[in-house]
Amino acid sequence: MSIQSLGSPFAFGHTAEIYHWKEGYILKLFRQGRSFSAIEHEARVSRLVGQAGLPSPAVEEIVKIHGRYGIIYERISGHTMLRTLATRPWVLSQYARCLAALQVDIHQTEALAGLPSQHQQLRDKIQAANRLSSELRAIVLQMLDTLPAGKQLCHGDFHPDNVLITSKGPVIIDWIDVTNGTPLADVARSSLLMTKAPLPVHPTIRWLLAMERRLFHRVYLRRYFQLCPQDGAFERWLIVNAAARLSEGIPEEQALLALVQSKLTQEFAG
Repeated sequence: MSIQSLGSPFAFGHTAEIYHWKEGYILKLFRQGRSFSAIEHEARVSRLVGQAGLPSPAVEEIVKIHGRYGIIYERISGHTMLRTLATRPWVLSQYARCLAALQVDIHQTEALAGLPSQHQQLRDKIQAANRLSSELRAIVLQMLDTLPAGKQLCHGDFHPDNVLITSKGPVIIDWIDVTNGTPLADVARSSLLMTKAPLPVHPTIRWLLAMERRLFHRVYLRRYFQLCPQDGAFERWLIVNAAARLSEGIPEEQALLALVQSKLTQEFAG
């Protein structure tokens, strides 16, 4: 089979293109440069979370097409929560509470054997974040050492664009960053993604979502902490996650660096 025979992809991600496959399935075809070990890891962890009973697409197999590897996934009919919010803003509060409840369900799943350590993943990213000065890096790493490692399942990239709304209920996708760790750290990363990540380029959608996302974020956090009360470490997890995200080559680097600096100032002032 050639790539041309697949037709045009119907969706794009940072590392892959999504194609229609046979009836009931899609192909996530990774771009050149994505290591086979990383693709194997994604397929393996996706199977693990499915076996744990979490709502996620089933994995069929890994295929190779014209020198590129891909994963065959069960096709899920529906739109992402983010896309739905852009066309049905009146469901904002309902979806924000739904997102929080889904994340609590993930966090109530105990650690799965063979998954990476969240603490180690954060440490590696902070060490690789070139935008951090050596002084800031040392402070953030020391802060990470004071925070609990945790033994719960954490998605690692949980936000409204990684939840599909279907006729059978919400389905969670893109488990590649799943770790065993501390739920509050996962919530902090979600908070940063919802408030700092760039919005879609379409001007109408961007304008609408820019107004929506602050309210969505407030409702989401309030509902999560209602369902799962936490200690006072959330601000420190925000600092650690913002610093770690600086290693990911993202457009919001300046905003995240400013957040790290301002919150560290507040931390030490307090």
